[in-house]
Amino acid sequence: MSANTPETRSNRKLLIGGLLVVLISINGILIYMNYQKKEKTEEQAEIIRVKNTELEDQIKVYEALKADFERQSQELQAMGLENDSLDNQIAAITADLDELRGFRKRSYSLADQRRFRDRASAFEQQLKQKDEEIVKLKADNEVLFTENTSLKTTQTQLADSLTTVKSTNQDLSEKVKLASRLEAQNLNVNIINQRGKEKDDSDNEFRARRVEKIRVEFKLAKNDVAAKEPKTVYMRMIEPDGAALYNLATGSGSFQIDGEDMYYTAKRDFVFDNTQQLLSFTYNKNAAYKKGQHIIELYADDYLIGKTTFVLK
Repeated sequence: MSANTPETRSNRKLLIGGLLVVLISINGILIYMNYQKKEKTEEQAEIIRVKNTELEDQIKVYEALKADFERQSQELQAMGLENDSLDNQIAAITADLDELRGFRKRSYSLADQRRFRDRASAFEQQLKQKDEEIVKLKADNEVLFTENTSLKTTQTQLADSLTTVKSTNQDLSEKVKLASRLEAQNLNVNIINQRGKEKDDSDNEFRARRVEKIRVEFKLAKNDVAAKEPKTVYMRMIEPDGAALYNLATGSGSFQIDGEDMYYTAKRDFVFDNTQQLLSFTYNKNAAYKKGQHIIELYADDYLIGKTTFVLK
């Protein structure tokens, strides 16, 4: 009897059909599992990307906070004040920055994110309070300086009352004004390198890469006509491109000469006493100095009192 009966053929077809169904089912399961794995991988990649973005944003926040606290410290130093709490805050922010940057190489958890956001908020509040305190200190100092200047001016006016009466004539007044001009003598430029050592050169030529700070020193000429009173001397350091160095963070600003605004690099207040006072400026650009000839100009009482040059090679 032949094995290839209708019944046998029917069973074979059913077996093949069953195998096809099983193979199709297995293939479908594999496709679904691969899809699920891909979705999970993409989800993990997105989580990592979001965490990295959050980390870099937090680093920028802390860098800005550090810069603001350092600005406050410089402002207080400019007023002759020191504040240990600011130094402590800057140190704490620096430590946090180091820790945040370390997360670039390890996991940055949600708990870490919350912790650093909370600390940043606290630092921002402290920063705001200190800014308000600095504004008040500046206002108080301005009042004291104005009162002191007014008092000294009154004393000078009383002491020189006879000269004031004799100077009512306009021509004589102009001559007195011209004769009372201060003069900066022995104007000298030195450099201070990264190790804090001061160097001078008779030719006023220095190597730019060694310069950390510029020190300008001069002596005020004797002048019996100039009033003994508080004065301000402005220093302009003009770079080779013709622009004066200007940075509010290091004490720069503007003053007027013949009714026009002029930018200065640094200034200092002093009381002229006609003793051939020795004055100086020590300026830190906090950046690389340009090569070429620099010009130093000194102004007081709305006129130029001294000028020199130096070269950075």
